[in-house]
Amino acid sequence: MSLQEDLRYEQQHRYQFGRVYQRAEGISSGFLRRHRSARVQSFCRSYRRGLITNDPASGLPNQAIESEPLWFNAPVSDLSREERWKFEQDPFTIWEKLLQYSNQNQPPTEDDRFRIKYFGLFYVAPAQDSFMLRLRVPGGILTTHQLRGLAKMAQDWGSGRADLTTRSNLQIREFQPKDIVRVLNRVQSLGMTSRGAGADNIRNITASPTTGLDSQELLDVAPLADALQAYISNSPDMYELPRKFNVAFDNGGTISVVADTNDIGFVAVEVGEGRSVPAGIYFRVLLSGITGHRQFAADCGILLRPDQAVSVAAAMIRVFTQHGDRTNRKKLGSNTLSTPGALKDSSARLKNSSPFPSFISLPENASPRRPIDRTAHIGIHSQSQPDLNYIGLSIPVGRLPVAQMRSIADIADRFGSGEVRLTVWQNLLIPNIPTHQLATAQQDLTIAGLNYKAGTVLSGTVACTGNQGCRFSASDTKTHAVSLANLLDERFPILDQPINLHVTGCHHSCAQHYIGDLGLMGAKVGDDEGYQVVIGGGADQDQGLARELIPVIRFAELPPKMESLFAAYTQLRNSEESFLTFTRRHSIAELQSFCNLQENS
Repeated sequence: MSLQEDLRYEQQHRYQFGRVYQRAEGISSGFLRRHRSARVQSFCRSYRRGLITNDPASGLPNQAIESEPLWFNAPVSDLSREERWKFEQDPFTIWEKLLQYSNQNQPPTEDDRFRIKYFGLFYVAPAQDSFMLRLRVPGGILTTHQLRGLAKMAQDWGSGRADLTTRSNLQIREFQPKDIVRVLNRVQSLGMTSRGAGADNIRNITASPTTGLDSQELLDVAPLADALQAYISNSPDMYELPRKFNVAFDNGGTISVVADTNDIGFVAVEVGEGRSVPAGIYFRVLLSGITGHRQFAADCGILLRPDQAVSVAAAMIRVFTQHGDRTNRKKLGSNTLSTPGALKDSSARLKNSSPFPSFISLPENASPRRPIDRTAHIGIHSQSQPDLNYIGLSIPVGRLPVAQMRSIADIADRFGSGEVRLTVWQNLLIPNIPTHQLATAQQDLTIAGLNYKAGTVLSGTVACTGNQGCRFSASDTKTHAVSLANLLDERFPILDQPINLHVTGCHHSCAQHYIGDLGLMGAKVGDDEGYQVVIGGGADQDQGLARELIPVIRFAELPPKMESLFAAYTQLRNSEESFLTFTRRHSIAELQSFCNLQENS
């Protein structure tokens, strides 16, 4: 290796070397004073293979002067509070503390409260004086054995239910400190993990819920979600991010995985003959989607073969790890990937680590993603396999009691293949049910109180945890969401188009209110719980940010206004016009006037 290559390698990797060095030596100002002279004016730097340079133009740090410790190239004094906590102690080294909190049945200190999130455990006081567990379910695929095990855990130590999330995932609440070690051991015994499920980590890897089942899909992406999860599990630096990070794999089929709301979204498309690239199935790559900040992921203009996706994801995540801001947590972290040099840096990492072709530029008139059926996650649908079907269940705002968890497992075993699929819409699917057993399966679902024919609004309703379980939320989102959806379904039973109601408790927008046909964001109105109301949002083929309809309103005053709005929709819409199209073709002033129809009549 030449001197120039050696220096270049050192520059590209010094953030990793520096991090290991700081942890191993426990750098302090005293240590630096003993080992570096502040009065030395010359430049001296050691690098790989024992060589030394006195050339400041090398761009390497000068080891001949005292300097403040760095954490991923940021001075420690400039770090955010959370980054300082990570600098002071690796979150994964606090197992002894975790045992102590459990043995003493005590809540953690503020800094350890953050570190324990790395194990997927969230101490959610003051909303609840207990822990919430968030799991990792790559691709949203669960076995019935795992579902029963989680049900027992929720019954024995938790709240008696699971909460399905918008990342095809599960949460279980109300664990006391004394039980958290038991909880983690039980998760491991089920062949699952919660490692890296919270704090500054890559969140649950999502995939199209009907992948491998959908006759319209281009590619089964479940193996890619599993492969990326396996890579994360075996790569310690994948847990060193400056902020949370989302990755999604979309099979290009009937059901969306809302890839354009992720930091990286891989969307399967088909390239036909006669283009500038060989015909075949590729991924379009979307980058930097953060709906809480009203930002969709943008197509970065490249195509990938499916076998390249995991390597590219790993390279891009490392770019984010190195260059993401660690001083201000309010900055849009994954915008790092949208900078002009990000793709070049990612490509360089791929080529430096192993032979890897240059990114393929997106050809002109490249194929778009195939159309999406917004209703296909609810009800009975045929699979690509002959004589097999899946049933999509409506789980209102994701609340799934233990008894229903066990019923779903029993039905999936009796009629299906012992598998369930979670979706980003807080519901689940039971796949692989033979046609001749559908009627009996439907009967058993009805007996268990499970609905596969939910009302148009309720079946499309998504809600975050709300102030019953989150200290950031200004309102009881789940209760309000179900109440409003049920009212609209009862009042307007003839609705024949899908309507998505997204209810979130704060600006973090865990329920992605800006992409709902109707979106609510929690707000205080005096001492009362209320909402900002937005309208006309959508993702994928309907992509668009919702517009503000009502700046703030008490929830008690909201239902009659929504009744007026929906009455105007049913009366004034064009033939078979969707609620989304109706709201987008009217001005906000017109929509506001519809909301006041009852008051003015």
